[in-house]
Amino acid sequence: MSPEPSSAEPSDLAARAAHTHVVVVGGGIGGLVAARECAKVGMRVTVLEAEETLGGSIRRVDLDGVTIDAGAESYATRGGLVRALVEELDLADRIVLPKPGGAWLAGIPGVGAAPLPVGGILGIPANPFQPDVRRIIGWSGVWRAYLDRVRPPLTIGHQLSLGKLVASRMGAKVRDRLVAPVTTGVYSASPDDVDIDVAAPGLNAALTRVGSLSGAVQTLRDDAAEKAAEAQAAAKTPGAAVEGLSGGLSTLVDALAADLVRLGAEVRTGVRVRTVRKTGARWSVETEAEVAVEVEVRAEESGESAATDPLEPVVEELDADAVIIATPESAARKLLASAVPALATTEAASSPEIEIVTLVLDAPELAAAPRGTGVLTVPGSHTAKALTHSTAKWGWVRDAAGARQIVRVSFGAQGEPAATAGLDDAAAADLARREAAALLGVAIAPEAVIASHRGRFIQSQPASIIGSGGRRTAARAAVEAVPGVAAVGAWLAGTGLAQVIPDARDEADRLRRALLWDGES
Repeated sequence: MSPEPSSAEPSDLAARAAHTHVVVVGGGIGGLVAARECAKVGMRVTVLEAEETLGGSIRRVDLDGVTIDAGAESYATRGGLVRALVEELDLADRIVLPKPGGAWLAGIPGVGAAPLPVGGILGIPANPFQPDVRRIIGWSGVWRAYLDRVRPPLTIGHQLSLGKLVASRMGAKVRDRLVAPVTTGVYSASPDDVDIDVAAPGLNAALTRVGSLSGAVQTLRDDAAEKAAEAQAAAKTPGAAVEGLSGGLSTLVDALAADLVRLGAEVRTGVRVRTVRKTGARWSVETEAEVAVEVEVRAEESGESAATDPLEPVVEELDADAVIIATPESAARKLLASAVPALATTEAASSPEIEIVTLVLDAPELAAAPRGTGVLTVPGSHTAKALTHSTAKWGWVRDAAGARQIVRVSFGAQGEPAATAGLDDAAAADLARREAAALLGVAIAPEAVIASHRGRFIQSQPASIIGSGGRRTAARAAVEAVPGVAAVGAWLAGTGLAQVIPDARDEADRLRRALLWDGES
């Protein structure tokens, strides 16, 4: 609960803010948003990022003259908070919607590939007799799914696992061929590990009311459609589940960094934080950066001298009133080990390593988007878990690419290391090419690859995984018990900008209120 405002005069608060130094460790989207919230009220802010570029999972890459997203490429529109930030930063004219076209499903036993059915929730169909559903699960799957309508609801409203509920109500084929590809593609997780109440809020309650899972799906879809229509009518804008930014999401990172500089914050890249220590009411942040130094070296034989500029580590200690840790979970736990000892007693989440290989292709046969804007796979059927056909999904990417085609192939999931992890870049690109050809149903020769990029990401555990909420709550409580420190990022907020951004704002607000209203650090 936020402290009650004191009776301090605005001038007193402004003076207190100006003398308050906050160090933010990590320059991903959560760290930048939290830093901006502190800088907006006049605090002195220093952002430290170990990499040479800001953004974290938001990355850009230039491939054959085309600058595109190499990591996150869109944000969920729910809540409208990401769009609000985009508009605050004068980027509203860059907002773009994905092109219609839908996704496909590959690796269907006896079928191969087919369009992903429409009208469901997380792959659960509202009508199992729907032709696009029947094509994937077959008549035996359809009739098994139909039993959901006539079977007594023995455990309605009490099932936690999405996969177990779907299998018990509608059968294994619906779970394995429809739901599993979606949860693996979206959450990198098995449906059995997905918490229904988080991934599909209201589904259990609707199931209790209507008596069947398919009926509950239809009820939720009808409710969502009604709310979307009302929102669109009020806003007079088209509705969409996700939005992107022309030029890529890195434009959001650039705008945040520029605004921080405008607000007087210091943003430093290439700076690794070695330790974070609390001494009384103060914080000490020890950093290490490599800087070029000019050294004169004399050749033994010629006697001539030559100037060189090797990199030399420079250690610095920063004094702060408060710190915000905005790193991935493993790094955050190490940095806070001494200052927040209670954090060690909380359970750490399992975070899979994901790899995304982006390919620029000379493949005119893909221009017609033979399998929509992307492909999900039935788990176990392909090496890749998903593919995004970027030039089919985003108009701005298509315009930038010209005659070339761009695809992104994703590898790795919870409990399953990325198949590319042990490969060098060339071999990873070739595996991605072969997988792209298989998923898109089009031959892609090795010489069709014009350029490639491989990105590695540690994916924080999604909020929808069973047990994730309890782990996050315990970790956050441990951090909040220590005055003058906050932690932000996907490992605490859940994955996706729509969760990370509001969480970072809330945490920064909690910290700055304690610093300014209470005078605590």
